[in-house]
Amino acid sequence: MASDDAARSASWKEYYAKTEERPPRETLIFALDRFEAERPGKPGFAADLGCGGGRDTIHLLRRGWRVLAVDAEASAIETLRARGDLPPGAALETRIARMEDCALPELDLVNSSFALPLCPPPKFHAMWERIIACLRPGGRFSGQFFGERDSFAGRADITLLHRHEAEALLSGLQVEMFRETEEDTVTPRGKPKHWHLFHIVARKAESLPPRAKA
Repeated sequence: MASDDAARSASWKEYYAKTEERPPRETLIFALDRFEAERPGKPGFAADLGCGGGRDTIHLLRRGWRVLAVDAEASAIETLRARGDLPPGAALETRIARMEDCALPELDLVNSSFALPLCPPPKFHAMWERIIACLRPGGRFSGQFFGERDSFAGRADITLLHRHEAEALLSGLQVEMFRETEEDTVTPRGKPKHWHLFHIVARKAESLPPRAKA
């Protein structure tokens, strides 16, 4: 078991090294630009769920945000803490935990780039409700859902959604971005991958109407 854990940790560290120089996700930048337009020079408090090696977390910190970075892999948090581009004096808190097991404080932004669907189906909807509940009025979610044609289809530990299911989850929110994409790529680990994605930025209104059931 120890050797398996060491191999997994080494595999993740290799992945983080290959993706470290990649830019932050478009959904995060879109959300942050909306905040800046609404309240110039007043960054808030964000959680980065499934932060990985920190490409989004670092961007949040550079823009003056306080960040809670969460990842199930200890090697992710180690990589983030060791990054040479970590801003001095950054307001960074880290937790090693699965996102569905992590208590969330009141937040202005929940970011989860390509990570939220890794919450398994039996816990996914409860996780989503917790995300909405922790957002302050005017707060946002930015991230991705996986569609039903993604090549992860068939895996019991990953949540895939049909378009109508994704739209139902956003009921009652102000949807600022909803973009569906499909493409074939090669992952940083060198494996072919078909992506079916919904890219989401959604804002919690000052007064939230009753939510529809997904």
